[in-house]
Amino acid sequence: MITPQRFFEIVPNGLNMNIRTELYSINEFTFAVAVILSAQATDKKVNEVTPALFRIAPTPRKMLELGIDGLKKHIRVISFFNNKAKNIIALSERLAEFDNMENAQWVFPKKYHDRVELMKLPGIGQKTANVIMNVLWAAPNIGVDTHVFRLSHRYGWVDDSANTPERVESELLKKIPKKYHAITNHVMVLFGRYTCTALRPKCDGCPISKYCNFKQKY
Repeated sequence: MITPQRFFEIVPNGLNMNIRTELYSINEFTFAVAVILSAQATDKKVNEVTPALFRIAPTPRKMLELGIDGLKKHIRVISFFNNKAKNIIALSERLAEFDNMENAQWVFPKKYHDRVELMKLPGIGQKTANVIMNVLWAAPNIGVDTHVFRLSHRYGWVDDSANTPERVESELLKKIPKKYHAITNHVMVLFGRYTCTALRPKCDGCPISKYCNFKQKY
């Protein structure tokens, strides 16, 4: 089976990856909103609604001016939009006091560069915090979404006891070389989304196919 070391040595270069998030945003606040919206939804679907939303509400105060009903009108095609709207408005209320920057320059105060503090904000759990910190500040956290969770089990990097994102992250932090932690989520998401897909993995064009013994290879 492919080892984490070999995976990260080969995959990014083998597929000439542009290692970055595919979520649309214009500042740190809007990126956090986009990550909240992306839970149990595709980046593609989120990106369909966020450009128009962020033109109107690019900062916490602007989001509060839009209001929960106005926000829902923008995001109603996103799964669980009612609950996500409540969280985004609550997040905006907590961050509005720091809203003294130009729209495109809004950044989180330094206190929130800490995961414990970031997770105290509405709508931000461990996975969301990891993704925010990883993308915005290159923190060596590993956000475990459906792709990371699936591939970690597919390659045998974790066993069946790692049945939560938190347990998977704990194991990956031990097994993936530290120098790759900052790109782990990006690489695994892109690889799982476009190459090593859930139902019909594209093994013919996969740069690690010869090292992989996944039993359902095509």
